[in-house]
Amino acid sequence: MDKSAFEDRKAIIAGPMHGSLRHDSAHKHVTGTADYIDDIPEPAGLLHGALGLSDRAHAEILSIDLSAVAAYPGVVWVFTGKDVPGVNDVSSNGSHDEPLLVETLVQFHGQPIFAVIAETRDAARRAALLAKIDYRDLPHWSDIDGALANGSPLVITPMTLRRGEPDTEMSNAAIRLKGQMRIGGQEHFYLEGHIAVAIPGEDDEVTVWSSTQHPSEIQHIVGHVLDIPSNAVTVNVRRMGGGFGGKETQGNQFAALAAIAAKKLARAIKFRPDRDEDMSATGKRHDFLVDYELGFDAEGRIHAVDATYAARCGFSSDLSGPVTDRALFHADSSYFYPHVHLTSKPLKTHTVSNTAFRGFGGPQGMLGAERFIEEIAYAVGKDPLDVRKVNFYGQPGSERTLTPYHQEVEDNIIARIVEELEETADYRARRNAIIAFNRDSRYIRKGIALTPVKFGISFTMTAFNQAGALVHIYQDGSIHLNHGGTEMGQGLYTKVAQVLADSFQVDIDRVKITATTTAKVPNTSATAASSGSDLNGMAAYDAARQIKERLVAFAAEKWDVGPADVVFLPNRVRVGEIEIPFPDFIKQAYFARVQLSAAGFYKTPKIHWDRKAGRGTPFYYFAYGASCTEVSIDTLTGEYLIDRTDILHDVGRSLNPAIDMGQVEGAFVQGLGWLTTEELWWDDKGRLRTHAPSTYKIPLASDRPKIFNVRLAEWSENTEASIGRSKAVGEPPLMLAISVLEALSMAVASVANYKACPRLDAPATPERVLMAVERMKRV
Repeated sequence: MDKSAFEDRKAIIAGPMHGSLRHDSAHKHVTGTADYIDDIPEPAGLLHGALGLSDRAHAEILSIDLSAVAAYPGVVWVFTGKDVPGVNDVSSNGSHDEPLLVETLVQFHGQPIFAVIAETRDAARRAALLAKIDYRDLPHWSDIDGALANGSPLVITPMTLRRGEPDTEMSNAAIRLKGQMRIGGQEHFYLEGHIAVAIPGEDDEVTVWSSTQHPSEIQHIVGHVLDIPSNAVTVNVRRMGGGFGGKETQGNQFAALAAIAAKKLARAIKFRPDRDEDMSATGKRHDFLVDYELGFDAEGRIHAVDATYAARCGFSSDLSGPVTDRALFHADSSYFYPHVHLTSKPLKTHTVSNTAFRGFGGPQGMLGAERFIEEIAYAVGKDPLDVRKVNFYGQPGSERTLTPYHQEVEDNIIARIVEELEETADYRARRNAIIAFNRDSRYIRKGIALTPVKFGISFTMTAFNQAGALVHIYQDGSIHLNHGGTEMGQGLYTKVAQVLADSFQVDIDRVKITATTTAKVPNTSATAASSGSDLNGMAAYDAARQIKERLVAFAAEKWDVGPADVVFLPNRVRVGEIEIPFPDFIKQAYFARVQLSAAGFYKTPKIHWDRKAGRGTPFYYFAYGASCTEVSIDTLTGEYLIDRTDILHDVGRSLNPAIDMGQVEGAFVQGLGWLTTEELWWDDKGRLRTHAPSTYKIPLASDRPKIFNVRLAEWSENTEASIGRSKAVGEPPLMLAISVLEALSMAVASVANYKACPRLDAPATPERVLMAVERMKRV
């Protein structure tokens, strides 16, 4: 094989689909030229909106006087729920429990009651503070304990997972223990807050630019509140400055308000809340209270698990059903439970309705499982890693492959991942050295932990596992790509463009990535559940397949060769013995009247789920990973440092290793924030007090591990027919940060010579670490 033929073959095998190409907007992010919605030139006559928020947690509205608001200079219109043309509801699941503007009953502090439209944003915000509202206060509770104490209703029917005989087999276990774990919530803290611009059109038409992960839902909600069909609403999204789940449903209210005002006033409207308002009026990660009973033997092998997962859901259901479901789906982490009973308890509280956040309940379920392992390890006097290993799921064919929801784990590589990381991180020697250090150190104590990740990939709502893509090839050979996924910095656009460039064997710069819009690809799912690349990449691949089949048929007929003799090579097409540059080939196909456009479609195979029965195959496959973290704590103050973290993560055959590495690193640091520094706090009046950067502490660059070693498992390849045999990377690596909490726990346990489980709750702020140290001193 000559050199040119070898290079051609190499390009076909590797192609741009598995290359470390830069993010398509990276240079724009760095130079500040990436356009976000607030950067779009303002239309003539643009007006600005602001929210009028409640200052009660739970109260009946007796009267509203908005005269001073309306009289403020620059105010054009003030409207309430009574002015909504259609249905005054923005609930994402059809439950009709989330009013756009509350009319009679306030259910959380900061709930929108009215909206102000003015000539300037400043005027709208100042006017919104002038409302006079009389309330009759009602009893309120803002946390899980208050909800339980007051017999709070559930926001949605809970789910139960059961397998085996947990009731009787718990009694047969050699050792039993009970415990409780509190797991904190988390604010999304995207760099770009919520924003929407609505531009009125002819008749009932309206165009909305929204910072949303779910354009089709915005389309549906806007049609809902305006009482117009979806075909009159166009929603556009070029990019978001971060989403993390917070823009899956929470953008509904801002888009709906902007659209109502735009149609009423026949002028463009922009809503961009202040950071304080954004944090007060939009949902967060659910915090959990996990009550558990464990049965196990002297080797630490789990026999039975019985656990209840209570969650602070807020005033409405939002996505709390699927979030608490996914917590149960991941309550096994990487471990086989022979007998198990798991129940969710989605509690109503008088707080903003909690919503999707990276991991979508999975991190809370998985963190609970790692507490189970920790409890068992201290009870039997073993290294937690050894207890983890003895409880791992087995290989296909063994009896240890069935999850609590009765799905077989068919692609299990967790043992290999953990063993490889254990060796490369030198875990055993470092743990022994840490134990020796703690024995001699008076004030500084160290800890180390190696924890696994097994995360299910797919929407648990089966219908959401579908995607569409629209691909055009123009006469000059340039390619236009549009699909239903949204770009929030995670590199989805780049990856899907790589798929398309690989399919046609052209340079990536020949593919134009265009803004997501409901006018091109309809009925899209949210870009969530880590499935953006899986779904949209396959949809784009399907569109390319259709066009290529037409091109191959055209070439075979024109040049009188067999279809197998038509081969796409880098930037050219070989037809029999001749080679034609790709643009020339496309030009000839156009003149032969070959259709050069296709709508691709993909739906995930194999999956099905029966929530009522608690049985099915909700996940197409699992993504795996492991992390090893070493920490140092000051036992006098509770302050700590993260000395080193080693990560080995499974992304299958990576579509773009550079982007995937960035996702793993970023997810770990975001998970680190959730488990250490980020604490949500409501006061006794139901007011969120951690509502700004001054009071809510996300991790900084200086908080990252001092030594940070991250590797992808290059030997891994998805056993399912995913795009390029890759695996999802968005959510799974967030749970790698659990090793940080476990390492902190070991450092605390050293104060009592490792005699008891510290039961360190999350977030493990310095205050909580110090309190845990003081508890250990009394053991």
